Amino acid sequence: MLSGKFAISVHILTLLTKFPNDYLSSEFIAGSMNLNPVLVRKEIANLKAHHIVESKEGKNGGTKLSKAASNITLKEIFEMTFENIGLGYAKNQPNPDCPVGKKINQNLDALYVEMNQKVCQQLENISLEDFSTQF
Repeated sequence: MLSGKFAISVHILTLLTKFPNDYLSSEFIAGSMNLNPVLVRKEIANLKAHHIVESKEGKNGGTKLSKAASNITLKEIFEMTFENIGLGYAKNQPNPDCPVGKKINQNLDALYVEMNQKVCQQLENISLEDFSTQF
C-alpha cells in the first residue's frame, strides 16, 4: 500500500531543484507542504542515506541536492521510499476449499508485482529535472 512517502520525497526534491544553490530548512520545506517539519526531517534522513541530498546544521543550515536533478529518476525516488503499489487484500482469510479462495491472494500478488514493474518502467524515463520544469 502507498503511504505518501513518494509524494513527500518528490515534493522535497522538487523544491530543492528549484533552489539548487541554497540550503533549505525543514521548516521552509514543511511550509510548502503544509506538514510538520519532523515528518519532513524523517524523509530528508532517508534521502540523505541514499546520497541524494546533503545537509548542514546551524543557523544557515538546511538541505540541498547532492547530485544533479537530471541524474535522479522518479524510479529511484520511488524505490528509495520503500513504496509498492498494492490495492490490499480482504480482511478475512479466503476459504482454501474454494477454487477462487485458495488462489486469490497468490494471483493478486502476481498482479501487484506486474503493476509495480510497469510503474517503475514509466518512472525510469522521468528525471527529477524533467518533473520540476512543470513548476
